[in-house]
Amino acid sequence: MLLYYITDRRQFPGDETARRCGLLDKIAEAAASGVDFIQLREKDLSARELESLAQAAVQIVREGWNSSQQKTRTRLLINSRLDVAIASGADGVHLRSDDVSVKDVREIWKSAGNPLESSPLVSVSCHTTAEVAQAALGGADFVVFAPVFEKKDMPQAVPAGLKVLQEACRKKIPVFALGGVNLENAHSCIEAGAAGIAGIRFFQQRGITETVNFLRTIGLRTKSTR
Repeated sequence: MLLYYITDRRQFPGDETARRCGLLDKIAEAAASGVDFIQLREKDLSARELESLAQAAVQIVREGWNSSQQKTRTRLLINSRLDVAIASGADGVHLRSDDVSVKDVREIWKSAGNPLESSPLVSVSCHTTAEVAQAALGGADFVVFAPVFEKKDMPQAVPAGLKVLQEACRKKIPVFALGGVNLENAHSCIEAGAAGIAGIRFFQQRGITETVNFLRTIGLRTKSTR
């Protein structure tokens, strides 16, 4: 099971400095716990503020990898801001379904002087199976499909449900389940074919290490019964 932590520093208490510190501590915990991907999704920040935060996050993730025994390191993606991803040395970018094309991302990344072997990771937000198919055709590395379940804080968002998630997972691209996913229903997303679980509160509002261990156990259990 792959794990995808999406950040929101506004959920942390205190002033801006305290929230930033809280977020960076959570990123360090996520990297140390073996979370596969972190999406820096601080959409209210200016480009300069986001780049500063991204540079700090990149350093934390890289230092955590260098000092750990993990076989694979956590990858950091920047939400929608390719310029910030390039400037900060992040691993890639997360796109909206109507954002710049994956092809354009890779060409801009290459033209910025990045070596061919460092091709960026590109994920795409999807809300329908058609968008999933389009992202796969466009060359995205994986998609985040949402919302799967009803979200208490967004009652206006119509949940896709497990059946549609299962249809999305039949497309030729890894799919992460997002939206209303919790410790009780995460297993059903994996059983539907999801490659992993994505979340904001799911990771931020509890200890990440315990959450990761629980989810990995679910993933192994599901794999053994297939």
